[in-house]
Amino acid sequence: MRVEGKVAIVTGARQGIGESVAVALAREGAAVVMISRSISPDSPVVEKVKDCGGRYLTMNVDVGDHQQVQKMVDETIAAFGKVDILFNNAGITRPAMLWKMTPEQWDEVIRINLTGTFNCMRSVAKQMIEQKSGSIINVTSSAGLVGTIGQVNYTAAKGGVYALTKSAAKELAKYGIRVNTIAPMAETEMTKKISSDPKFSAKYLERIPLGRFASPDEISPTVVFLSSDESSYITGQIICVDGGMVMM
Repeated sequence: MRVEGKVAIVTGARQGIGESVAVALAREGAAVVMISRSISPDSPVVEKVKDCGGRYLTMNVDVGDHQQVQKMVDETIAAFGKVDILFNNAGITRPAMLWKMTPEQWDEVIRINLTGTFNCMRSVAKQMIEQKSGSIINVTSSAGLVGTIGQVNYTAAKGGVYALTKSAAKELAKYGIRVNTIAPMAETEMTKKISSDPKFSAKYLERIPLGRFASPDEISPTVVFLSSDESSYITGQIICVDGGMVMM
């Protein structure tokens, strides 16, 4: 796919879907900026990207902090001259039932999942508007589309990401910038409690027509496609990469 020569920022790149996407984009010829709150030069994802032979940077960034995000984008542009792709993947969960959820649990999840997505989009949009091109891919969740028990904070944040994607797509289209979102269901550290617990796993698998969880490597091709010129006429859309769990 045509991402060779492009510059991509991947948040939440240290593991899971972010790791897989960073490696997949590097393999296809993109320079990759790997972002996490705790990523080190010897992280496995860094070694994998190195093996692809491409250009890369790593940065420890709290996406909920606007100043840190702006600095990250400025350093990316200083190093590579531009930003072509943003994959907004950083996210956390702090589950609790509505009446037991603390204000701190609510604020933290909204701050990282929703405000963090906004911060990154806002900072790269300025550069993308100047170059009149770019692709932004956000990560929502089935929780943000249909709701889920015990995660009103996460549901609200991911529902907000979906709405944010549609509004941003309309605002940025005239500048040649595309904004889309994916809703994945993969086995990652975040979903470990669900996939490893027989009771939870059985309930979820009943809702997935394909009858299994995806691996992160089954999610990354969709992100690479949305990053590439092959998807040049797609914007404002959601693609559910979830084995049929949610059918839009």
